[in-house]
Amino acid sequence: MSEVPLANSPEPLATPLSQLIEMGGPVMVVLLALAVAGAVTFVYLMLFGTFYTPRLTGKLKNAITFWQENLSNQAPQRLRNQATFWSRLNPLHHLLADTMENQLAGRSPQQVRETAARDAQRSLEPFEAPLKIIEVIAALAPLLGLLGTVLGMMEAFSAMAATEGRANASQLSGGIYEALTTTAAGLVVAIPFAALAAWIEFRLRRIHKTVNGALVSVLAVDPNSQQDTIYSAVEETPEPVARKPAHPPREVATESRSHLAHATG
Repeated sequence: MSEVPLANSPEPLATPLSQLIEMGGPVMVVLLALAVAGAVTFVYLMLFGTFYTPRLTGKLKNAITFWQENLSNQAPQRLRNQATFWSRLNPLHHLLADTMENQLAGRSPQQVRETAARDAQRSLEPFEAPLKIIEVIAALAPLLGLLGTVLGMMEAFSAMAATEGRANASQLSGGIYEALTTTAAGLVVAIPFAALAAWIEFRLRRIHKTVNGALVSVLAVDPNSQQDTIYSAVEETPEPVARKPAHPPREVATESRSHLAHATG
């Protein structure tokens, strides 16, 4: 019994991808491209977040406590010396150290806060662009599904018009099938990406709250104001009051003796 090779078969086997494109038409190609782009963006965001997400670790908590108790160059220097490979990948580690050094450098509190806010925003920017892409995909997918629905219904009515209203069910089923397929595909793409966008936004809010809390703990202590308080306290210390002598002076004692001498005779 001879076997006929697949290459010589008159009709090649249809793959699932080609079947989807055939069912949904050109709109299905765009939906598949959006789904692939969204999946790649989500994988990139997860990998990037695993290594570069700002995290308030136990080491950073100890460094903040040491900074609040010891306002000196030892706090940022100690924080940088204790940095490991994973700590260097943490943007919050560099952010806290830079903020401590800026405070010790004698800069104004407003300038230190603006610099810290700018650096914190830069550490969160790599997460905002992927989130925007996922949100756009979640918003465009239903619209593309609706576009496919309109195109499918136009095809069905076009077939009906070509037969002058005498079209049978087989002639109309192609356009209606394409319309329903693209609608379902648009919803299938939009629903999971909308859920992912909401989850990523929730995570970003928590990260933003963590970064703000750590910066507030560092900025709450101002070395310059504490030094001014110490200097003012030293300047306002009252001078010591002269104590009253315990015994009278010698002159008074001599005078009293002379009076006693005259009185006795």
